[in-house]
Amino acid sequence: MPKIGQRVFIMVLATTLGAGCGALGGFVFGRMLTLHHAQTRLKPYCDRVMQEGEIAAAESRSVLAEINASPYAFCSDQEIAWLRMRIFQSEFLREGGRIRAGRIQCSTTLGRVEKPLAEAVPDFTQPNGIRLYRNLAPFRVPGQTVITVQLGESFVIYNPWSRQDLASVPMHYTVTEQDTASQRTGRLVGEQSRAPESILLKEGTRRQDGQMYFTECSSRFNACFTTYISDREALEWNRFEFTAYIVLGTLSGGFLGFALSLLYRQRRSLAHQLRRSIARNALGVVYQPIVDLDSGRTVGAEALVRWTDDEGRKVSPEVFVRIAEERGFVGDLTALVVRRALRDFAATLIRRPDFHISINVTAADLADDKFLPMLEDAVRQNKVNAQSVTLELTEGTTARHTLAHEAIQDLRQMGHRVHIDDFGTGYSSLSYLNSLSIDAIKIDKSFTRSIGTYSVTVGILPQILAMAETLKLAVIVEGIETAEQAKYFSLMEQKIFAQGWYFGYPISAAEFHQMLAEDEKKEAPSASPV
Repeated sequence: MPKIGQRVFIMVLATTLGAGCGALGGFVFGRMLTLHHAQTRLKPYCDRVMQEGEIAAAESRSVLAEINASPYAFCSDQEIAWLRMRIFQSEFLREGGRIRAGRIQCSTTLGRVEKPLAEAVPDFTQPNGIRLYRNLAPFRVPGQTVITVQLGESFVIYNPWSRQDLASVPMHYTVTEQDTASQRTGRLVGEQSRAPESILLKEGTRRQDGQMYFTECSSRFNACFTTYISDREALEWNRFEFTAYIVLGTLSGGFLGFALSLLYRQRRSLAHQLRRSIARNALGVVYQPIVDLDSGRTVGAEALVRWTDDEGRKVSPEVFVRIAEERGFVGDLTALVVRRALRDFAATLIRRPDFHISINVTAADLADDKFLPMLEDAVRQNKVNAQSVTLELTEGTTARHTLAHEAIQDLRQMGHRVHIDDFGTGYSSLSYLNSLSIDAIKIDKSFTRSIGTYSVTVGILPQILAMAETLKLAVIVEGIETAEQAKYFSLMEQKIFAQGWYFGYPISAAEFHQMLAEDEKKEAPSASPV
């Protein structure tokens, strides 16, 4: 497949997979949030239902008490007329009358019942003597639940749940009553729910069999109110919200997949370019001077690799070295720097035994069986003393104790000096440093920058210097950029070497040799090797 076609295929595939994963995530996450949103609406709806029910129940009790205290003769024409006026003035009541021995004697619509009706059996009785009837004949209304409430020899009928303000499809409600004598529970009004008593009679939020419930029990009346909705109804009810989550997840996933494909392509492209540049020996190596603070003389140089990609962009060493480590060819990069540095400075290293070149190595280099033979071969071919070639290991590299111990021992046996670079970032212990048998520590530039500030790291510097002095380790300080920083270290009694922009930027080998020639003309006193 051509490269362009392959790139397009990877981008389309990554975008499609990302969109698919995003849609799935949006579905799962959106379903959860949509159902949760619907569930939070059950309580306000339950509050409304219970409020309506309690108002209606309170009115019925009040009117029943008035009827029982009627000033007129039982079921007389005057009492029936009075009953009609009283029921007409009520908000929820539809009927009222008198009852004895379970038989209706008179009512506001039937008048006086001459022929006794069949004895009525209550569906529920309450501790206060109230009896409740569901759809009592002859007051049944098709499509409605008619509740008859009896207290003493009086009864009223109301149907509060037919009110339009409680019609809140697709939410449902049911009111559960418990019979005092039999302890039997059942539906008083509302829809018939399949929920068990543990849900209908216990307050709180519940989920069961694809249904969400919320139950509140009245503190004033012997009833519990339950509102509920199925998951399917909730998702259908909030279809726009649910769909929005899926669409958002799909778009987000697709964008993320597309972005990752671009990042992968860029990193893969950089890795291929870097491999080609190493193979063509096309990377640059610059050198930053290391100075003896006492004499001001340049006693060493650190080799720093630089790379410009095919599009002319300078890539940070932190980026391309990490890519080389991840792709497993950092050894080729290190070998390039070693061979280039020794070639550029062979003559100087031979002529000046007090001068050294420092080269950075990684944990992957130490673990590579080819590294030490490559280093030994480069030293031999350029006819330089191994002691003039210093290897710098980061403090993080030494965290792999066994590997670090063995590698440092091998390097020292070959005659090389070993320094710990970026020291202080890992806060190595005194005993551990002593066991490594290194020659010097290189204090990280973050400590140098803290000089003249109130940073906490300022207080750590004297401790690091004291530790180095105790272990008889040389000290190189990185990142010196100002005269104030240089002065701070020059006032120390122990031997300190410095590196930073204050003493020189990284420059080419030709520029470095020219700088050394100018320094030698000044006939500065010789400095001890690091």
